[in-house]
Amino acid sequence: MKITLKLLGDIADEITEKLKDSVGGIFHCPVEIKVNFSDLARAYDPERKQYFSSKLLASLGKSEREERIVGIADVDLYVPRLKFVFGEADLVSGTAIVSLYRLRQEYYGLALDEALFLERATKEIVHEVGHTFGLGHCPDNKCVMHFSNSLADTDLKEEHFCSECRPKIIL
Repeated sequence: MKITLKLLGDIADEITEKLKDSVGGIFHCPVEIKVNFSDLARAYDPERKQYFSSKLLASLGKSEREERIVGIADVDLYVPRLKFVFGEADLVSGTAIVSLYRLRQEYYGLALDEALFLERATKEIVHEVGHTFGLGHCPDNKCVMHFSNSLADTDLKEEHFCSECRPKIIL
């Protein structure tokens, strides 16, 4: 299996390289970084001042048989029924999208904490990749597949799958 991180817009090389290493270490597979496109305007909703994640997700295309694609965006994402989302996945296409926007301490008026930011981003990427394997949300609040309704949920869970979810990932 291979995971491709497709960058949607400008994301610092230092961040993408660290995410590549951490995600690759969790899944024990190669991770590739590709630039997808930088014009996100067609997914922007001026009333909400957010980007419709499903539109961006659809733009990623379909993954190959042994590949998972994760779009990485540094904009605020939403789906109609929620105020925001950290990410979204599509099982059929094997693709997912993750927003870095609300994972930063600075978004909440707090001091920069790069290690915490990268930990959160890794968890959200692993979570969305888990969905591409057909995993639903896990009731174990330590499992990476537990639903994150807030950053507190993301911070509480671990970067790895629990003993119930891990066997369902077929690499």
